[in-house]
Amino acid sequence: MQTNKIQNPETPIEKSPQLNDRDIINDLLATEKYMTDGYCTALNEASNHALYEDLLQIFTETQNQQRHLYNLMFKNGWYSLDKADTQQITQAVNQFTDYMNQFPVH
Repeated sequence: MQTNKIQNPETPIEKSPQLNDRDIINDLLATEKYMTDGYCTALNEASNHALYEDLLQIFTETQNQQRHLYNLMFKNGWYSLDKADTQQITQAVNQFTDYMNQFPVH
């Protein structure tokens, strides 16, 4: 049997109405993703260079923390990915190649 998911074995957690490690890390991951989105907007709209540099540093730290939390979730089997087959990969490559060909060449 072939599965369409990529996932590590799940680290067991206690099933109870109280928050567990998985719940807390999942909430932190969602928060970090939300924050990086906000920092991206702020970076795009910052007109002051010093402010831009400060925001960039905070964004980078937030993005690194988001990646750390994702890796922790994936390592513990609490985050899975959909496996792309060859046809899906080829379709995505063709789509973005078409987009790239629409850009003017300088």
